[in-house]
Amino acid sequence: MHEPVIAPFFAICYPLLAVIGALANSLAIVVLCQRKCGLSLCITFYLVAITIADFLVIMAGCVLNRIGGIYFRNSVLSTTPACTVTSVMVYATRDGSVWLTVAFTIDRFVAISCQKLKIRYCTKKTATLVIGMICSLSCVKNVPFCLVSQPLYIVDGVPWFCDIKPIYYTSSFWKVYDKLDQILTPLLPFLLILLLNTLTVIHILEANRARKRLWGEGDRADPEMANRKRSIVLLFAISISFLLLWSTYVGRYLYVQLVGEGYFNGLESSDPDIILQETTNMLQILSSCNNVFIYVVSQTKFREEMKKLLMCPFTTITNFTW
Repeated sequence: MHEPVIAPFFAICYPLLAVIGALANSLAIVVLCQRKCGLSLCITFYLVAITIADFLVIMAGCVLNRIGGIYFRNSVLSTTPACTVTSVMVYATRDGSVWLTVAFTIDRFVAISCQKLKIRYCTKKTATLVIGMICSLSCVKNVPFCLVSQPLYIVDGVPWFCDIKPIYYTSSFWKVYDKLDQILTPLLPFLLILLLNTLTVIHILEANRARKRLWGEGDRADPEMANRKRSIVLLFAISISFLLLWSTYVGRYLYVQLVGEGYFNGLESSDPDIILQETTNMLQILSSCNNVFIYVVSQTKFREEMKKLLMCPFTTITNFTW
């Protein structure tokens, strides 16, 4: 059995994504932890958690899995124990990132559409509890993947690469587990985010019409709507980005289920199935790189704090020189 060959295009893109994603998420974590972006503590907690999860996705999915598999095929990363652990890390960090995005969407939906529940739900305590539960369940849920890997071949007693045990395709338990895995990530999150954003848009349109009637049609600014605008823009930007970048994966999964074909029909880098699968993988990793740029574009104070952080070394050198 042979490993599929990755197209040179992806071999170039993955290191670029790793560098950009790691640096961007690291900067975002530092900026958000300073709590100077004008966001509520609850929103800040979710954004920090999402950014940390995205950073871990870059490390596991891009650096260890993809870059390690392309550029360090004969290293310790290619041994069966290492690639098994890496696979579990990839799935766990992916699930954590996806479901933290769902949790943030739910939090903003409650804050915007459910005013009575908002007081109890949109708090630091609830955010901490939800984040902790998601991270714990993401790890526990993917531990069984350790049990389905076997060596692709053994050389001098050393097991190399990971192959899926035949029982994974024949056992009723593993068939159910595989279906649940696909439903939990990303089908259910995809539908939840789409539904909650639709309901949020409907509520905002109705609330805007009601407030215009109460506030009047003059030129006076509505302070409440102005304060809510930032979190609404942030919510929609993150959610729409998630939906767009994961739509290829969802479409590919539905196509495979309907047509009944496997993910790989060939071993060459030009095979359409391999190119499509690698494209979906790359888009998933890209979804862990772009939230920082969403923060920069949609949040003025975040942009200002980011500029201060980037200019800090130059400012320090200038002050020291003078």
